[in-house]
Amino acid sequence: MFEEKLKEFEPIFYPKSIAVVGASATSIKTGSVWVEDLRSAGFPGLIYPVGFSGGRIGNLEILPNLRLIPGEVDYVIVAVPRQSALDLLDDCVAKNVKAVHFFTAGFSEMDTQQGRKLEEQMLEKARQGNVRIIGPNCIGVYCPEHKIPFVMGILGETGSVGFISQSGGIATKLVTIGMTRHINYSKGVSFGNGIDLDASDFLQYLAADSKTKMIGAYLEGTRDGIRLFNTMKQAARTKPLVVWKGGRTEAGAQAAMSHTGSLASSAAIWSGMLKQTGAIEVHSLEELTDTLLIFQELGRGQGTRVAIIGGLADGGGGNSVAAGDACMENGLEIPPLSFDARQGLSKLLGEVGGIMCNPVDVSQAQFRGLATLFQAIDLVVRDTISDIVLIQEDTDILLRVYSRKGLEEINGFLIELARRQDKPIIVVLPPGSIEAERLQIERPLLAASIPVFCSMERAAKAIYRLNQYSCWREAN
Repeated sequence: MFEEKLKEFEPIFYPKSIAVVGASATSIKTGSVWVEDLRSAGFPGLIYPVGFSGGRIGNLEILPNLRLIPGEVDYVIVAVPRQSALDLLDDCVAKNVKAVHFFTAGFSEMDTQQGRKLEEQMLEKARQGNVRIIGPNCIGVYCPEHKIPFVMGILGETGSVGFISQSGGIATKLVTIGMTRHINYSKGVSFGNGIDLDASDFLQYLAADSKTKMIGAYLEGTRDGIRLFNTMKQAARTKPLVVWKGGRTEAGAQAAMSHTGSLASSAAIWSGMLKQTGAIEVHSLEELTDTLLIFQELGRGQGTRVAIIGGLADGGGGNSVAAGDACMENGLEIPPLSFDARQGLSKLLGEVGGIMCNPVDVSQAQFRGLATLFQAIDLVVRDTISDIVLIQEDTDILLRVYSRKGLEEINGFLIELARRQDKPIIVVLPPGSIEAERLQIERPLLAASIPVFCSMERAAKAIYRLNQYSCWREAN
């Protein structure tokens, strides 16, 4: 399905050469930054800076015109004013360029009548010359495998998550949050106004791409709703598709119109469409990244029965109650522990001060040492009543009770436990008084493929969506 897109998009995500129009040796222009970013990232192909003023960027000569490039050009990045767009496309056609990415803004998103007319002229030239357009008003493609960063030099590690975004800002946040939370991307694209290649085209490519296992999308609107519907339906049958629709309110729709020139339908129409296609609807950047993270690490639904372990050191009772509510309210089950598990916990922790059902409060272990805590956690994980185990940590309390070394030992044990058995372990690590410490504690867990969420509600929603998609796939 959509295999024809693989060959068509090869020069876009794996270009052998990139020209950057709008480069300068004497000023910090966007084009010059793009050239430096490609060089710093280690792009393996040829880089051609193009700018009227000439000069050099490092060891690269800046050519005054695209047509003067001595070799073939697959992909062109354009960072010049919009009045140069039509002439630039003539140059691209003359050089047999495969795709041109217009970072340039100031089209239909800004000036409806004149901007739309210019977009129509651009599209006519491009189609006559067999050149594909990405944008305008976007930051283009991102491919860490092929060392193509976003502007500002953001690269990250290669992974299995693909994304599309009408917004360059959202696309950039997806990558920067991904670097923090170990969400690793195969490919990504910001396509802005999408006058030629649009959401449907890029979704079709990512659906066919064997290196992409799941797809995230931020969309503000579409010029062809029927095509997008059919594409989503086919893509969701192939791999998980997580969609955040911007412009759901009147204020958001007006902002979308002035951002990418998109006409937004009602939120109810979009929600109904997404449900019919099998796409997973989310409503924020946090929900989008949470869902991508859990799909990346768990791959498929594991079941709805969760065991919750709280109170690794003090404060476990109330947190456990709240955790149970959060899970139940998001479609998860909290089955009681088996008789054997409860008996084992009683022997380890004593009868007073703990909760031995589910959620489990193991705070009494702080008086008996880390070895007892580890035995209690292991016992709950091995109990067959649960499909997934959620472990609540509190950085402030754990640092006070066990110190940094003790907390590292606890997470080292969780990493080892996750590796030696199949039941998924998920950690909930809420913000504390020292955010830097929390992030330091989080990194080794994420690096070991243990999903970490900052609240029980966010973890529960992500688990629910994972199971929801798996049920849909089985039924379809």
